[in-house]
Amino acid sequence: MPEERGGSPRTLAEALRARDDEELAALLRARPDLLSPVPNDVTQLATRAGTRASVVRALERLDRFALQTAEALAVAPDPAPYGTLLALMAGDDGDADVEAALPDALEVLRRQALVWGGDDRLRLVRTARELLAPSPTRPSPTGLGPSVTEATAGMSPGRLQEIVAAAGLPTTHDPVSAVASLTALFTDRTRMATLLDTAPSDALAVLDRLVWGPPYGEVAADPTPPVRWLRDRGLLLPASARTVVLPREVALHLRAGRAHRVPEPVPPAVTPAAEYGPQAVDSAAAGQAYTALTTVEDLLKDWHEGGPPVLRAGGLAVRDLKRTAAALDTSEQLAAFWIELAYAAGLLASDAEADERYAPTPAYDEWLERPTAERWGELAVAWLTATRTPGLVGSQDAKGRTLSVLGPDLDRSAAVEVRRRVLELAAELPHGTAPAPESLLSRLRWERPLRAEAAGSTKDLRARVAAWTLSEAELLGVTGRGALSAHGRALLGGEGAGDDGTLAGRRARAVTSLAPLLPEPLDHVLLQADLTAVAPGPLDRPLAETLAVLAEIESKGGATVYRFTPGSVRRALDAGMAASDVHAFLAAHSRTPVPQPLSYLVDDVARRHGHLRIGAASAYVRCDDDALLGEILADKRSQGLGLRRLGPTVLAAQSDPGTLLEGLRAMGYAPAAESTEGDVVITRAHARRTPPRTPPAPVPEGPPVPDGTLLGAAVKAIRAGDMAAGVVRKPATDDDRPQAGELPRTSSAETLATVQAAALTGSAVWIGYVNAEGAASQRVIAPVRVEGGFVTAFDHTADEVRTYPLHRITGVAELADDV
Repeated sequence: MPEERGGSPRTLAEALRARDDEELAALLRARPDLLSPVPNDVTQLATRAGTRASVVRALERLDRFALQTAEALAVAPDPAPYGTLLALMAGDDGDADVEAALPDALEVLRRQALVWGGDDRLRLVRTARELLAPSPTRPSPTGLGPSVTEATAGMSPGRLQEIVAAAGLPTTHDPVSAVASLTALFTDRTRMATLLDTAPSDALAVLDRLVWGPPYGEVAADPTPPVRWLRDRGLLLPASARTVVLPREVALHLRAGRAHRVPEPVPPAVTPAAEYGPQAVDSAAAGQAYTALTTVEDLLKDWHEGGPPVLRAGGLAVRDLKRTAAALDTSEQLAAFWIELAYAAGLLASDAEADERYAPTPAYDEWLERPTAERWGELAVAWLTATRTPGLVGSQDAKGRTLSVLGPDLDRSAAVEVRRRVLELAAELPHGTAPAPESLLSRLRWERPLRAEAAGSTKDLRARVAAWTLSEAELLGVTGRGALSAHGRALLGGEGAGDDGTLAGRRARAVTSLAPLLPEPLDHVLLQADLTAVAPGPLDRPLAETLAVLAEIESKGGATVYRFTPGSVRRALDAGMAASDVHAFLAAHSRTPVPQPLSYLVDDVARRHGHLRIGAASAYVRCDDDALLGEILADKRSQGLGLRRLGPTVLAAQSDPGTLLEGLRAMGYAPAAESTEGDVVITRAHARRTPPRTPPAPVPEGPPVPDGTLLGAAVKAIRAGDMAAGVVRKPATDDDRPQAGELPRTSSAETLATVQAAALTGSAVWIGYVNAEGAASQRVIAPVRVEGGFVTAFDHTADEVRTYPLHRITGVAELADDV
């Protein structure tokens, strides 16, 4: 049993007032909602800590055993000694694990101001007792029903005496003593055992069905003999005309004193699913990290000239998601993840134009120029801190609307906490060990049981987010083969991480850990005689970009295969490359000789490229070769272009230049567009960018956890407010003795004279003050200067120097000498 605390307080406010500053700061850190706004004094802090919303939030953050402890206190007498609580948790036979864990669980409840009082008088805050105690409409989470006193309230004295007599007890003269006699019987293990030994077997079967809850049962107008036997002796008491309830004391006897069927003092262990070498895990994670980068690049290249339109309600249309998934050669669910990841990292946004579309942001171009590991670090941090959950895409909200990618309703504030906790639990295993997913989910349910039970087992959002976290971490390269990698551990930080504890420090540490594991970009390819080029690894960015223009990507994987076609070579020539430039590029970047068929392909396309010139008339075709123009006119495929000869070297067309250009290319020619000056038009892909955009801000789950500076200032303000509320002023006369906490009332002249005197003597005074919003408060100030209708003073309540208009001070009083 933990050490007894002396001098039990009478109220929660007294208990909080007795805490030191560190304990108050711990309370505010555990329950940050109490700081919104900072309480004026301890009394207001205690009042706020007992409100329903705040207590519900605190209960939701308790682990299974701490919650079971609170549930046991809710059915225990109020107040309850520690021994009673221990008996409810460990039962008559005792439990070593429960006895060892109970002091820590009780300390958690005390630290969060859910329990107060010494170990001889433990009290659960009233709101928590109301939430956890049994009632006719809501059984206790323990499955226990009302006590004998509660169940017999309103019962006639005659009926009580009949029950007492049937139970073999002497009759009494009043209902109170009759209830006390019954309670004493039901809590006496020996006498209860003797009474139950006389019960019919069918009656014991009825008790077995009710003992672990729910404790209520329906009975007919004419009960069966077993039920009648139990009801006559008070082992079942009437809850309504057709309902009986098992009294709490009887249930506890049948349970051997335990409030819970299965106490869970020890958290479920996270068990390993597989073990690998640390190097194998890190290498697999690094390879997947590089794949993640290329996937995001492919996505944004696909949207380079402007992505799909934004739906009127926000988000991406299903058909656009399917098209993007096909372009990335992946499933729609994974495509949704990559799109949301790019959006969370600030690389993708809507352009906010009249015809609103999605497009890469300027930050994308900056991101591309950074080293590979740093680019991964940005994606990993964006994923770790994002509240948007792409796993919800395709499901329906409460109104039956389908949730879309990039839509407005994908934020779930619990995602950040669950995602980080899953990785932290994985980090507890040795490096190279992959956790079993079900053991992770069991541990999460133990740590936050109320949140898991609130949504039901089939719709538990926390379990779904945890499952998504495991798959997303593998996709992103935070884990490898299911085990947390070295750079994933660095991203989490913690003891021995070697960073400064900030998110930026952890990211830098992860980047440093990942960089040596990433493959070095190559500056060469292997040209083959079948008009293909094989890149045996990742390529330098300039090489990859040029090769993507000159050839078509045929397949991806460990090695990327590019295929040269007449169309791809013509595309390079359209982009401004000459045949000599293409030959030089291939010779410079190939580790194998340039195959003759590829050289012939380049020369053949270059020889025909630009021989025909197309410009705007509506459109025209110009060529020095009269025979070639005659060949075009004679070709039946050109009839749809509306061509006619204007001169020996010019054809006019009814089509626009773009249609004419594509039409002749489809016929096998290689025309080039020309400008109004007659120069060849160089065509390059147009890069569409949004205006500068900031990444989406995560939606916090409740108030943020305060830092040390805010906690220190808040504790000082609460202490100063307590001093101001309880300060005793010096009475002007023997009859002038106001109660502590009343606002002082003095005339303007008296107020001015008192603060001037305090400024001269350097003493503190007590004032009443009404701010511009009309809120009144009490403050203890030490005036420094009084001039121009203002008082400049050190405010002990706010722990800073402030200036107060004299006309807003309701009154002033000197402090008593002993304060």
